[in-house]
Amino acid sequence: MCFSATASFVAGGVLSATGVVTLAKAKTKKEIPFAAIPLLFGVQQTIEGAIWISFGSQFWNVAMTYGYAIFSHVLWPILIPCAVLLIEPDQARSRILRGFIAVGLLIGLYLLYSIIIDPVTSRIVNHSIVYDSPYLYPTVSLILYLFAVCGSCFMSSHVMVRMFGALIFLAFLVSDWFYTTSFFSVWCFFAAILSVLVYGYFRKTT
Repeated sequence: MCFSATASFVAGGVLSATGVVTLAKAKTKKEIPFAAIPLLFGVQQTIEGAIWISFGSQFWNVAMTYGYAIFSHVLWPILIPCAVLLIEPDQARSRILRGFIAVGLLIGLYLLYSIIIDPVTSRIVNHSIVYDSPYLYPTVSLILYLFAVCGSCFMSSHVMVRMFGALIFLAFLVSDWFYTTSFFSVWCFFAAILSVLVYGYFRKTT
């Protein structure tokens, strides 16, 4: 996230704790991937905190930037559609969600290949962390990414999951409008905070 290492570490700690509580509320194995979302966001934000303090060491900076990129570029477009499908009770929606999973796998694996052949780098610009990733920002990549992450949530029969997807999409628009240079870092931070809705979903269903 922009602003400071402290903001990232605090968010990482709070979300990790929330994630542990959320995982404890999962009743079945199928619910575990969705319940793990806040914890995984907590790990991602902690990694970004480490990036903030890594710029004095090239090795540490590269390692943490790669770690962050695996979460931000690869994990979410694959995990979120799969997690939404696993908790979906409606068979018709489940069949459609398989298409979102296919798109998520496509864009996630494409971005994984991309960061291997042309690594993501990080730098500080105007008190923000900017991730230079030439393969994510083109329109087609972003559309497929949003389709997999937000679109799969929209397809859910659960109100809380649809709300989660809608707010993530709104966070994308706000981040892109107000933080053009560092929008991906800011968007991930907003999405991380919004992942507390996952806890709300389990609290509502238990």
